[in-house]
Amino acid sequence: MEIRIFQKGFNYSQDGPGNRLVYHLQGCNLHCPWCSNPEGLACSGGTARSIDALVAEVQSCQMMFFDGGGITLTGGEITMQFDAVKEFLTRLKELGIHTAIETNGINTRLPELFPLVDHLIMDCKHYDLEKHRTVTGISNALTHKNIALAIAAGKHPALRIPLIGGFNASAADAEGFVKLFNDLGLPGNGTLELLPYHEFGKDKYKTCGLEYTMTDEARITPAMLAQFRQILTAGGIPLIRT
Repeated sequence: MEIRIFQKGFNYSQDGPGNRLVYHLQGCNLHCPWCSNPEGLACSGGTARSIDALVAEVQSCQMMFFDGGGITLTGGEITMQFDAVKEFLTRLKELGIHTAIETNGINTRLPELFPLVDHLIMDCKHYDLEKHRTVTGISNALTHKNIALAIAAGKHPALRIPLIGGFNASAADAEGFVKLFNDLGLPGNGTLELLPYHEFGKDKYKTCGLEYTMTDEARITPAMLAQFRQILTAGGIPLIRT
């Protein structure tokens, strides 16, 4: 069994605890116009690596997993290669290696991975299912459902909102997220981090033969971020910064 990967490298604390070897998996089921890794959107591409080869690579890097580090699988969207990901995580857990995944949560089988994951990172891009569908191409109803299931399973999910002006960054949007996360039972059972819009992937679009459609409206000012944080905090939603 193989996994298609378009990027890998070490990162400290931003993709889970400690120093981590991060694999970016090819393919995504969303088409977020702000995506910072457009080269990972198509299911084709990347480099096919056997799970045996990846496990051997991970084992050779174990001395680098300091401060509670380990392996993080991100994307793209990892659940696009679900069976291979499940097998890889199973092998890593058998070796006692700390595992983390980052996912948009839009997969009915995601709970199958919960027992294999030590640190669960989930994006929640919107509280409104239709607004999410209009911009990304798919409703995120499964994201909401899987957040609730992760909380019920005691996974203490680390949620992230990519904060995009004109999409989900107004005061009214903050109130919408407060209601969603309280309804899902996040306070006391998980955390939330805000990731303000950036253009780190802009230059990649031309290389990939894609048009970058984001405008200045997407930018998040310090005042917008402070207001958003204040509304969430006042609503009892636990915020973190990594």
